[in-house]
Amino acid sequence: MFQIFTEFATWLVYGVFGLEADSALGGAVHFFVEDVSKIFVLLVMMIYFIALLRASLDVERVRDYLASKNRSVGYLLGSTFGAITPFCSCSSIPVFLGFTSAGIPLGITMAFLITSPLINEVAVLLLMSLLGWKFTLLYVVVGMTVGIVSGLLLDAMKAERWLQSFAAEALVRGRQMALSNDAAIPGRVLSFSERHAFAKTEAIEIFSRVWKWVVIGVGLGAALHGFVPEGWVETHLGQGQWWSVPVAVLIGIPLYSNATGIIPVMESLLANGLPIGTTLAFCMSTVAASFPEFVLLKQVMQWRLLAVLLVVLLTAFTLVGWIFNFAAPYL
Repeated sequence: MFQIFTEFATWLVYGVFGLEADSALGGAVHFFVEDVSKIFVLLVMMIYFIALLRASLDVERVRDYLASKNRSVGYLLGSTFGAITPFCSCSSIPVFLGFTSAGIPLGITMAFLITSPLINEVAVLLLMSLLGWKFTLLYVVVGMTVGIVSGLLLDAMKAERWLQSFAAEALVRGRQMALSNDAAIPGRVLSFSERHAFAKTEAIEIFSRVWKWVVIGVGLGAALHGFVPEGWVETHLGQGQWWSVPVAVLIGIPLYSNATGIIPVMESLLANGLPIGTTLAFCMSTVAASFPEFVLLKQVMQWRLLAVLLVVLLTAFTLVGWIFNFAAPYL
């Protein structure tokens, strides 16, 4: 299925550019061209077709539906909606305010926001081609579980008291409106041309927002693939030492990528001998606990809530890494 991208990269890098196949530069550039071309094509195709299916989705209905469910069901639904909607952390503020304005509990909102950057359809497709369906399924389950458990813990701690004042007021107003509003009026069914226009716009907008992160992520992966000495990663972090997982999580915090852009980095780390749990912990930290995301969230959260959220996420990612390193021989 993906052989065409390998052949294209081989023709361009070794045929047109004339780089040596056994050189570090040649290998890095081949990796970069192959993965960027593959991800760009998949990104556009998958976003378009998913958006075509989502074109009739009424966001207000989703919010009302989540707000009307009990907490336990709400966490699962919030995480599920997060997994199938292509929001990244750069979309966190409008999404957060939209859900709080609808009166949805903070924990359910956070289950959505934490799961959404960790899982998307392109990342799932790429993971399946890289590691097979078993690991991909486990990754999806783990990502959703992190979102659900984090949301549950935040609600148990009554973390909404640590929202910025305007966000807390929006949450209160949303709950009052949810109690007083009647059932939503069914929306008009869109025609195919309208769905196509929506899907086309969605594909262009999302691609224009994430393409640079794909290039950065693949570039980092290519550098690791071509220039990190063979065996270096395995020697320093690849022996399954208990401390390698929290170190990998901490290294991921200053970085930023989305789930699509981090897949090539994951591929390079695994190829260089990094254990699967350590790799997964690093990638989850980069995607869902990065400094840029927390800078954005500071606009709607007080420092105490940001600190609690960071500790919850880093603890979860570390536990996930340890569990996967332990279970890897049995997968």
